Amino acid sequence: MSRYNAMELMLVVASRQLEDGKIVAVGTGAPGAAGMLAQKTHAPNLITLFEAGGFAPLLPSMPISVGDSRTTFKAIKAGSMNDAMTMFQRGMVDYAFLGGAQIDMYGNINSTLIGSFDNPKVMFPGSGGANDFASNAWRIMIITPHDKRRFTPKLDFLTTPGYLTGPGAREEAGLPSGSGPYKIITNLAVMGFDEETKRMKVLSLHPGVTREQVQENTGFELLWAEDLQVTEEPTDEELRILREEVDPHRYIIGRA
Repeated sequence: MSRYNAMELMLVVASRQLEDGKIVAVGTGAPGAAGMLAQKTHAPNLITLFEAGGFAPLLPSMPISVGDSRTTFKAIKAGSMNDAMTMFQRGMVDYAFLGGAQIDMYGNINSTLIGSFDNPKVMFPGSGGANDFASNAWRIMIITPHDKRRFTPKLDFLTTPGYLTGPGAREEAGLPSGSGPYKIITNLAVMGFDEETKRMKVLSLHPGVTREQVQENTGFELLWAEDLQVTEEPTDEELRILREEVDPHRYIIGRA
């Protein structure tokens, strides 16, 4: 029996991407847990930013919304959404976490609807701040389950820009050069984006996962790193902190 579940692995892997002293925009759920874990392990000076205006709080426990009072607990600033979005527009946000119903090979995201715009099968909340996050943060990360319905060759609606149609497209659209999707962490693998083509590329497979499994659960052809790695497993200390200090009530890690 494994020492950890899929969600615990994804959170640990996501937390390891975050560097000390950087600014990361997080929401509730998995992104907030990954940020907290990073702060409590290798990145004590990581600054977390919440969309409603909480800047650099010392979270006492997991918040249930971006406007939860805990997002301003011992914070540097209890500001507004306008303050948070201004940080993005000034190019001050290093990392931002996003999610969505569909993701394509260029990291574009749909969180609006499934089906046609005039006759949708399912409606979702829409962008919220996601378009602002993806347009102006330097590095975008996604934590998500891995299946064909989510990793799709064509979006039903483009809510949030990734690399749009490929190399140079973000810049042509007026978005900052050097920004865009960075890492996607799923229950099967860690993926990044090819520098030349901007297409999704598998960087590491989680322990016990095969290339075939990943490709079978993806609706488009993936690229593969030449030095394909096996994802480093969570340490006992990372798991202890995640379970005892970050999410003791298992709101997030109990979902797997």
